[in-house]
Amino acid sequence: MKISHSKNRVPADHDSIIQRIIDEVSPENLRAFVDELSFPRHFFAEHRANRRARDLILKLVAGYGYEPSLQGDYDNIVITSTGAVDGPLVLLGAHYDSVPGTPGADDNASAVAVCVECARLIRRHDINSVMIVFFNREEDGLIGSREFVAHLAQRSACRVGEAHIFEMVGYRSRARGSQRMPHRLPAILARNVGDFLALLANRESNGIADSLMSLAACYLPQVPVLTLKSYFGIERFLGHLNRSDHAPFWEAHIPAIMWTDTSEFRNPHYHRTTDTPDTLDYAFMSDVTKLALARTALVARRA
Repeated sequence: MKISHSKNRVPADHDSIIQRIIDEVSPENLRAFVDELSFPRHFFAEHRANRRARDLILKLVAGYGYEPSLQGDYDNIVITSTGAVDGPLVLLGAHYDSVPGTPGADDNASAVAVCVECARLIRRHDINSVMIVFFNREEDGLIGSREFVAHLAQRSACRVGEAHIFEMVGYRSRARGSQRMPHRLPAILARNVGDFLALLANRESNGIADSLMSLAACYLPQVPVLTLKSYFGIERFLGHLNRSDHAPFWEAHIPAIMWTDTSEFRNPHYHRTTDTPDTLDYAFMSDVTKLALARTALVARRA
């Protein structure tokens, strides 16, 4: 395993078009959506609320001009950019359910908000070859994303070149001692401050992580971005690396990155009733959104 830091990367070449796109990211939009989605919405325990969350996302993305579809038995929501070309797609994804009884602002309304804001600007700037998926039932063993990946395998015409899965991306702390580390994993950083975005990659996606680090060094030099790279399939034996919807993509050998604020290793409100919108850092979420858009725009321009 290897740790990489964006501060040590050579910045990507600056692109004025990408800069213009990411400059339009709105922290106010992110906050408004997190506020709206932060209610308990577990698939079984709060089934009506889960459907309400589904309908909220459907209405919002339809308002941006998408034609969303429901996939599978558990209502994964799928949208694609206009003019998608034949060939590999960039997939952005996040789960919209929560654990029972919790508002789930960071887990995982923060990540859904990032994907929704990306969807708005992808549509506005006509960025091609992007699919965005809002998964259900992540909290029940990744059931929604497993069903979706199995569905992909049956659709030879739809190939995902890379998947970016957002899992709790709204909590930041600049206090010393605010960051802990999972047991059995190498120290992601010499510091113990929870102010960075963490990316998890494996042998299929380590190269994509390198690109993200260079993009961060170019467009977000003030934001620490750290990547934990795994090699030789070792991630299969480390449970902490497989706890979100990127895992089914890894299992299917689809390049995937998991983006996170490190969940309970930083956020004291993890799976608690106190996981509310006022605990989140919307400037941090904006930077996550900007980096995601920079990557999607870069790949689209290369296609």
